[in-house]
Amino acid sequence: MYEDNGNRYNDYRYDNNMNGMNSHIPDVPGNNGNKKPEFWKKALTAVALGLLFGAFAGAGLYVAGLLTGNGNSSAAKAESAPASITENNETAEAPKTPAPAVSANASTAIDKGVIPAVTTTAGSVTATGALDVSNVAENVMPAVVSITNNYVQTAQDIFGQQYRSKSEAAGSGIIVGDNGDELLIATNQHVVDDAESLKVQFIDGSEADANVKGEDESADLAVIAVNKSDLSGETSGQIKVASLGDSDSLKVGQTAIAIGNSLGYGQSVTTGVISAVNRELTLSNGTHKMIQTDAAINPGNSGGALLDINGNVIGINEAKLSSSAIEGMGYAIPISDAKEIIDSLMNQSTKIKASDDERGFLGISGVDVTAAISEQYNMPRGVYISKVGSGLAADNAGIKEKSIITSFDGQSIQTMSQLQSLMQYYRIGDVVKVTIQEPLENDYGYNEKTIEVTLGGQSSMTSNEVDDNPSEVPERPDSPDDGSSESQDSGNPDDPDSYYYGTLEDFFNSIW
Repeated sequence: MYEDNGNRYNDYRYDNNMNGMNSHIPDVPGNNGNKKPEFWKKALTAVALGLLFGAFAGAGLYVAGLLTGNGNSSAAKAESAPASITENNETAEAPKTPAPAVSANASTAIDKGVIPAVTTTAGSVTATGALDVSNVAENVMPAVVSITNNYVQTAQDIFGQQYRSKSEAAGSGIIVGDNGDELLIATNQHVVDDAESLKVQFIDGSEADANVKGEDESADLAVIAVNKSDLSGETSGQIKVASLGDSDSLKVGQTAIAIGNSLGYGQSVTTGVISAVNRELTLSNGTHKMIQTDAAINPGNSGGALLDINGNVIGINEAKLSSSAIEGMGYAIPISDAKEIIDSLMNQSTKIKASDDERGFLGISGVDVTAAISEQYNMPRGVYISKVGSGLAADNAGIKEKSIITSFDGQSIQTMSQLQSLMQYYRIGDVVKVTIQEPLENDYGYNEKTIEVTLGGQSSMTSNEVDDNPSEVPERPDSPDDGSSESQDSGNPDDPDSYYYGTLEDFFNSIW
């Protein structure tokens, strides 16, 4: 639209002198053919206005870019380039501590309980999604087994009548060795405690019977064995022996992966981090230094594997703290502490239960020295011998009353129930080494002795029964009443090695 001398021209006219072509060039008022047209002047004006407008628009975009952080600054260019080239054609050094970038879906990954992973490149860090432990699980699960413990539970009703019922418990284990004839599986002692029979399920779902190799209640560790002849070729081809790592070099914050038979449903995998190391945890069998992790550890995970990111076993899952105020506090036995004990248990003879007619006996009555009593009276943990049957195996070997049994055939002993459970595997005539702490005369304190005992039979107990209520009182301070220990159910009344069963507090109370 043009304006000149007050006249406004609103349209374009058709020019017949353009050889039939349509022209959209407007007539210029006052042009008589003798003056040069003002076309170039107006064209230059239009160009100037365009440049001015472009300058303002560019300035606006630049300011907006700076405000939103998307400007084309040199810093942004350096981050986006895989490697910057200097003027002398040398590659510039990438930043030593680049700040990690979080992807848009990082919060979603965290909400789902997995750990965001970052992948570094020269000069930049880019989030690549959740930590994938599928390769670790695939490699290690063939070395982890499910354990089913069929045991007999003894209970007592309000009238004092005892009865026994069969029960079943689930746990986990780790294949740690192969001696040519047997697969050796490490687990927690409480997983196999009081077992009447043990079943092991492998990665392919097949099952086999297992027998106890050795137990250490004080460390809550056990090794069980499966005969390789009981396994099919297909199963043998799928299972693996686990790789044991080094828990002494662990650092807080490292990735932790737990594999086990959670709730008895079969193998499952959970992930987290190492929350703490050398964390002291007090359990029924004493105080231990443990690995703490927030990887979910649930009932049935006991005895399973805690792994590092490379698939090495760094711990044996044992316990968790549980309450409405606690979340993500699971504990595992450090593998560096467990290795020596596991090696010792692996080298013991596999224990096959003896029949009732073959079973050997010590011929004692005993009570538990609990952790509370041990600390309060400075007594060793173990089984306090309240009575020795005259002419029976223990008496013939020179074991005296008031001594405390701390080890039986190389396995630590803390409770009478554990001793009774072990005795199921020994036969009449077996010679075993029993470690006792014998009280010093005229002084408080104990002297350790290891005595060889030839086990006797049940028939020898008939004419030498031990009294249910021993008449002698341990020469120790008054009985504590701190409520720290609960009375334990008595064993089988027909069991010659269980004429009195309970805690040392019960023993004191039954006399006084």
